[in-house]
Amino acid sequence: MKMRVSPLASLPFAAVLIAAFYSSSEAAGSQTSFEDNFSIMWSEDNFKTSEDGQTWFFSLDKETGCGFQTKQRYRFGWFSMKMKLVGGDSAGVVTAYYMCSENGAGPERDELDFEFLGNRTGQPYLIQTNVYKNGVGGREMRHMLWFDPTEEFHSYSILWNNEQIVFFVDRVPIRVFKNNGEKNDFFPNEKPMYLFSSIWNADDWATRGGLEKTDWKNAPFVSSYKDFSVEGCQWEDPYPACVSTTTENWWDQYEAWHLSDSQKTDYAWVQRNLVIYDYCKDYDRYPTLPGECSLSPWE
Repeated sequence: MKMRVSPLASLPFAAVLIAAFYSSSEAAGSQTSFEDNFSIMWSEDNFKTSEDGQTWFFSLDKETGCGFQTKQRYRFGWFSMKMKLVGGDSAGVVTAYYMCSENGAGPERDELDFEFLGNRTGQPYLIQTNVYKNGVGGREMRHMLWFDPTEEFHSYSILWNNEQIVFFVDRVPIRVFKNNGEKNDFFPNEKPMYLFSSIWNADDWATRGGLEKTDWKNAPFVSSYKDFSVEGCQWEDPYPACVSTTTENWWDQYEAWHLSDSQKTDYAWVQRNLVIYDYCKDYDRYPTLPGECSLSPWE
């Protein structure tokens, strides 16, 4: 499949301005080392840093991948990372950037996923997002991108409050997951989460449903990270004061409960041009659509 959307050419002008503004503001922010925020989960030998410690490299070889997690848990906030993905032939390789309430894939976990699905040379990367509550997922969406994510760093962010979860790419909203204001079985808002990232081999499913296998002659496969930013409610037992809706923090104020007008314009463009799969439109899989599919992202 050829990428038919030229980089930035069709992107709404407002989105370009937003992406440029926040790229410069995040770059100007205070720098912290990897050790300030994260711990290696496995394969420390597959982790390297730049000389100044500000860029982090995680690699996958035939023996193992690598992963890390935040030292702190959070409940609600803004979470952002700049990443440059594996270049060249990356079929079968998955770089995951996600939040999860458990260190392992426990049966009762809450989770918010970005998964970057590698591909054969010259074909576009796909982003898969998913949402879990109490161990139940099946809420996948897949998108193309309007740029090559292997050439430069781009920011991937999650806004999470009690009203909505929004997945952003360069401050452009690509997915909106709303709450209905009632106790339900689809919106994760009760459990604090760590933030994780990992690179691993998933050639049993990731590229064309597992038809394209990882070519280990191209190993090691390397994903790069920098400029982690978090503005959120850091968890403290039994409950931190900031988990309640006090509107004291920008990510929990009315403006963050809904898309702005300019964000709606960008979101509409994404829906028209970049969505590859939406579980809320998969009637073969869900003859009766899940309840959250009836909630409007525009409200």
